[in-house]
Amino acid sequence: MEITILPDVLNLNVSQHVQLYRYKTTEDIQKTKIILSKNTISFLKHGVKAVFGDDKNININEERFVMMKAGNCLMTETVSSSLRNYESILLFFTDEEILRFLEKYKHFKSDVSENRAIYIFDYDDYIRKFVDSLEQILNMSKDVQSNILQSKFEEIMLYLVHRHSAGFLKSLVRDIDSKTSRLINVVENNKHNKLSLDELAFLCNMSASTFKRSFFKHYQTTPMKWFNEQRLNYTAFMLQTKRNRPVDIYEDAGYENLSNFVQAFKKKFGVTPKQYQIDN
Repeated sequence: MEITILPDVLNLNVSQHVQLYRYKTTEDIQKTKIILSKNTISFLKHGVKAVFGDDKNININEERFVMMKAGNCLMTETVSSSLRNYESILLFFTDEEILRFLEKYKHFKSDVSENRAIYIFDYDDYIRKFVDSLEQILNMSKDVQSNILQSKFEEIMLYLVHRHSAGFLKSLVRDIDSKTSRLINVVENNKHNKLSLDELAFLCNMSASTFKRSFFKHYQTTPMKWFNEQRLNYTAFMLQTKRNRPVDIYEDAGYENLSNFVQAFKKKFGVTPKQYQIDN
């Protein structure tokens, strides 16, 4: 799986603290490794975006947009079922730009109780008109864009702070927690997702070997055994509460065929999935 570094690959002016880009595609993009070298707001216009981050996994459609802290994540993009395309307006901005904003508006007070890397916001009339104005800016010359974008960044930040407080901004520039805390966040938020060891290590910004050592140090078992355990527990929950058939869920548990799933389930719970469902 190749790694895409944004916005570096977009050939934008690297000297600018705020950058703007219109992204379009007519094909679904499967899970891709992304390194965000700047903080990013993705104003989704058409399609569906999924983001796997170190502290949260999200899915959004045209009713919401997402703000992401600079760092590593995995992304999936699905084209609109009606328009058959995917489109978003990307606004990139540096930590320095956030600090400049917070310095200018010192009266914003907020205690940050958590360290988050992804924030989701709902569209409203104001935001939709704001995105329309960004699209108009994209039609202007580069020089004009650079002069306007800093003001547009300040505008959207002022509006979001007005609606949600300044906590999200201070969280974005807050120091990242320890590597152990990040590993725990990644693991716990993806225990039901079928991510590979390489993908999990990438989200932790570790090599695969470092990830395995750190994982064993904290969980006292291997990643494969731990994730298998979590998935089997989840399938037991689904059998008990949602009345799913074993044949419907063995792939979600990470097994290639029903027979292997039944054997693993019986080894852990002492009965077959079907009997477990009858008993519960």
